[in-house]
Amino acid sequence: MRRIKLDKIDRRILRDLQANGRMTNVELARRAGISAPPCLRRVRALEQAGFIRGFHADIDPALLGFGVTVFASVGLSSQAEADLKAFESLAESWPEVRECHMLAGENDFLLRIVAENWDAYQRFLTTRLTAAPNVSHVKSALAIRSAKALPGVPIDDVAPAAAS
Repeated sequence: MRRIKLDKIDRRILRDLQANGRMTNVELARRAGISAPPCLRRVRALEQAGFIRGFHADIDPALLGFGVTVFASVGLSSQAEADLKAFESLAESWPEVRECHMLAGENDFLLRIVAENWDAYQRFLTTRLTAAPNVSHVKSALAIRSAKALPGVPIDDVAPAAAS
């Protein structure tokens, strides 16, 4: 992965694509103030450098029958690197687990889990999550509603100050 320094145009491209990944290259170029061919080259360079990891559709879970979202804090009995990696691999294999974040603090992982209903989540919890090797405890928090769910990070046209 080659390293590139982001300029104002690159940051604008990233911000616009993050907001609308289906934007055409022509529209993206117009908004960035450049022509289409160099815009496409910049997008490809941003992909190769790892700034753009992919494109996806934002699907409404409820319309597909996933009416429950749960955040589960998971504690492990052992925090040895091999055990942490084993749990991450297991979480990766569960389709209901949409996000898995390793934490510093009282709990080791935070999972975002979707399920058709509360009963389906309880089945997942008791038959897979709490039954998993090395899991010592799980605390579940049912999401009532989401007031904000933005993808990515805040991107400004101006580069942030360099870190020391």
